[in-house]
Amino acid sequence: MRLHVLGICGTFMGGLAVLARATGHAVTGCDANVYPPMSTQLAELGITLTEGYEAAQLQGVAADAEVFVVGNAISRGNPLLEAILDGSRPYTSGPQWLAENVLRDRWVLAVAGTHGKTTTTALLAWILDCAGLEPGFLIGGVPMDFGASARLGSAPFFVIEADEYDTAFSDKRSKFVHYRPRTAILNNLEYDHADVFPDLAAIETQFHHLVRIIPRTGRLVVNGDDANLERVLARGCWSEVERFGFAGGASRCDWSIAADGTIVHDRQAQGALSTFALVGRHNRMNALAAIVAARHAGVPLAQSLAALARFRGVKRRLELRGKVRGIAVYDDFAHHPTAIAATVEALRREIGDARILAVLEPRSNTMKLGTMKAALAPSLAQADLVFCYARNLGWDPAGALKPLGARARTMSDLAQLVDAIVAAAKSGDHILVMSNGGFGGIHERLLAHLAGQ
Repeated sequence: MRLHVLGICGTFMGGLAVLARATGHAVTGCDANVYPPMSTQLAELGITLTEGYEAAQLQGVAADAEVFVVGNAISRGNPLLEAILDGSRPYTSGPQWLAENVLRDRWVLAVAGTHGKTTTTALLAWILDCAGLEPGFLIGGVPMDFGASARLGSAPFFVIEADEYDTAFSDKRSKFVHYRPRTAILNNLEYDHADVFPDLAAIETQFHHLVRIIPRTGRLVVNGDDANLERVLARGCWSEVERFGFAGGASRCDWSIAADGTIVHDRQAQGALSTFALVGRHNRMNALAAIVAARHAGVPLAQSLAALARFRGVKRRLELRGKVRGIAVYDDFAHHPTAIAATVEALRREIGDARILAVLEPRSNTMKLGTMKAALAPSLAQADLVFCYARNLGWDPAGALKPLGARARTMSDLAQLVDAIVAAAKSGDHILVMSNGGFGGIHERLLAHLAGQ
């Protein structure tokens, strides 16, 4: 089959394209911005990429496409989509195509939640891989141990990051309802995606829909300290449930992990996550969730611990991009106040009293709408200096960051922002860049400026 993928450079759609090629399909695609690392990964597979969404693609690169796979970033009014609809050309969503062509007849392990999906999915896939199960996977980032965001793998296991965002312009259900998992991790749940969901209750309903499709013999691995998830389960649950949490949490869990990495199951110590490259309490919770889910697939705890001791992390998750003149520059995907706070706290625990220069681009749709602006300043409280890239926002970031006083600065010019950060930085500092986009290549620019280039 010949596919043309709209929005192909997104992590999900790009991963889908990789899987489609692995199953023998011919693939082309287009995106508004064709950029690395996904463009590089796709080009290496021989997938032709077109920049933009001109309708002329129907007479050119996509003339003989048998189906158009439409990403959820594509809206009505997009010229290529309108031409597809006008021409009655066959189309489908990414999640539906994946469900019908890759996930069918496989043991799907899905990782859902507001935060930690990418890391937990990578951890789970790595555990299964180290256990010799050769899982397929589709991850919203690039694990350093795999070097790719997607792999077809061998049957039966397939690990997938299960996003609650909407499926496509024609299907407003959450993506994850298409995946029909046998094992599902529910990491956490809070309000996000303000461009799609009016309130938290609407997201809880989508999670309830996910719970409804887990088989009786399937298993839900649930954060037992999350009241919102408990409310979801209270609406109905027909599967096995194992709860996990941090030692000393609000509720009793089947599995818990302590600050020193000790893992307890049914009040008995089972082992310890003593060697683990990822920092922060949230990453220990991610690891515990992956351990419990892998156990459902038959991987013993000892094997999981051995695998996690070798896990190197995921690109753009507190990734050290370089160090110049004693100044470290990190890249992190955090774009929600809860994730921002967790990332800053994790770095603070790791570096002690050294200075953190937090650099934030409020780029997600939720952040652009200003829905979370009241929580922004508290989420950055542990940073010594805060630099906010205030561009294309419908609200005043300077006002939102006012509680931080002179520690916070907002700028709308990227070059001036880089200059200000470099001027403020000194040896021993840690520059933490947080954005869910490319941020204009700010990491490389900072490193080059710091080196005097």
